[in-house]
Amino acid sequence: MAKHRNVDLDVGHDSLDRGWMSRLHIDLPLLLLVLLLSAFGLLMLFSATGQSAGQVERQALRLGLALLLMLGVAQLSPALLRQWSAPLYLFGLGLLMLVLLIGEQSKGAQRWLDLGVFRFQPSEILKLALPMMVAWYLSLRPLPPRLLDILVVALLIGLPVLLIAKQPDLGTALLVASSGVATLFLSGLRWRLIISFAVLAAVAAPVFWSLMQDYQRRRVLNFLDPGSDPLGAGYHIIQSQIAIGSGGIYGKGWLQGTQSQLEFLPERSTDFIFAVIGEELGLSGILILMFLYLAVILRGLTIAAQAQDAFSRLLAGSITMVFFVYLFVNMGMVTGLLPVVGVPLPLISYGGTSLVTLMLGFGVLMAVHTRRKLIQTE
Repeated sequence: MAKHRNVDLDVGHDSLDRGWMSRLHIDLPLLLLVLLLSAFGLLMLFSATGQSAGQVERQALRLGLALLLMLGVAQLSPALLRQWSAPLYLFGLGLLMLVLLIGEQSKGAQRWLDLGVFRFQPSEILKLALPMMVAWYLSLRPLPPRLLDILVVALLIGLPVLLIAKQPDLGTALLVASSGVATLFLSGLRWRLIISFAVLAAVAAPVFWSLMQDYQRRRVLNFLDPGSDPLGAGYHIIQSQIAIGSGGIYGKGWLQGTQSQLEFLPERSTDFIFAVIGEELGLSGILILMFLYLAVILRGLTIAAQAQDAFSRLLAGSITMVFFVYLFVNMGMVTGLLPVVGVPLPLISYGGTSLVTLMLGFGVLMAVHTRRKLIQTE
């Protein structure tokens, strides 16, 4: 009679996987890609900040902390992540409600909680808590989901998205919503339902427009016609397009960009750092960057495809798709293809909050991948 035993799929690939890499639950291809992108980001940040070594050092410290958190999350089993899904989601909702009551205001937005030592955006928690919650809920039910389950998921998505939009923070609300929608899509949602929801969203567009803040409406209008206010709301997009277009194929050279170095380009170290890359490294530099991003996305989708339970598969897939949405929205707004919504370029832009969230997501991917089991027959 054939005997069965569980073995780790990663065992046997190479000596590294059999040793400390396996014990620390590190996915080497994903780790190398993340390190390459992070190093590229620090290099471009030095140029984008006007060669400020201090800002680069601070970002490097944030990066080191985020990498440690990523490795820490990688030690958690998918079963433990499943158990924490509902509590973490409810905890995040509670913090969002607390923000509306006692949150710190800055530049007309109320998004932060001040803990004295530091302040943070609770909305970042929902970028992971929401897909975990939706994946947990759907994994307990037959797939593809029934209409009732879809309505429950829509409620799970809608609650945090509305609370975040009220702060207001349209960019984060978009990313949080996309994490939940991606999880629902990966659960095998039927195409007729997808088309029905798209039609419903189009019909509801006037309602969303009426709920938007004045500055958000101006962003949309200036996206449609940046030249209508070239020195005001359209300035960001116009200067960004000038920077990218002037870079040509090979760029002006690292530290040689005029739009960035002469400070014509706003937010050049954060949301618009992609324009700095286009100006200084040209199309060739952009293609290299996009190749690295594509490799991360393919690795994430591979991990999702190889996961052996519904929760792990849905969670890994949604985290990967949200990473793609980060890229799509940032590159789209910098090139003028999408309205400006304040989404950073992942692993490249200056800042710590979104960096930590992304690294935690990569840690979840490693936790899922390095604990796969296969039944073998002897």
